[in-house]
Amino acid sequence: MILERFFPDLYIQSVYELPLQQLQRQGIQALVFDIDNTIAPFDVAEPDDALIDFFAKLKKMGFRVCILSNNNKARVQLFNRNLKLLAVHKAGKPSTKKVKRVLEKMHILPKNAAIIGDQVFTDMWCGHQAGMYCIMTAPICNRDQFATKIKRGLERCVMRIYFKRNGIK
Repeated sequence: MILERFFPDLYIQSVYELPLQQLQRQGIQALVFDIDNTIAPFDVAEPDDALIDFFAKLKKMGFRVCILSNNNKARVQLFNRNLKLLAVHKAGKPSTKKVKRVLEKMHILPKNAAIIGDQVFTDMWCGHQAGMYCIMTAPICNRDQFATKIKRGLERCVMRIYFKRNGIK
């Protein structure tokens, strides 16, 4: 079915619910995170202490971690200032060009990486095209940039089908 390219491999409410040990057992060595509405609202400039601690935990567990955003350089650099991660702005998702470059830079095969995001038409589609494990989170908040807000209605239709197929209420 054509919609499956947009379906996540795993759906969680929050990045704090990531099954980290399970991901490691699956051979996932790298985690590539979207920023806006995945790890922070799009209008929050910097990560809070809980998120900084979370990323420190991921690195301590041995994950290679990156943020990959379609947002602009200023937004991504400011958000990454205290995280000090590999960070890519204007990623062009769902294009796989920059995510493939990131994986090469981290010396990781796509099958050993997971992309984590809140949108089916950018994050999930990009991850599937690149051969990555795709994890979708519920959006952190209802505030979205205008372009994203337009896509949310269609996204809800796709996810209703996903939830029904997977028995998720």
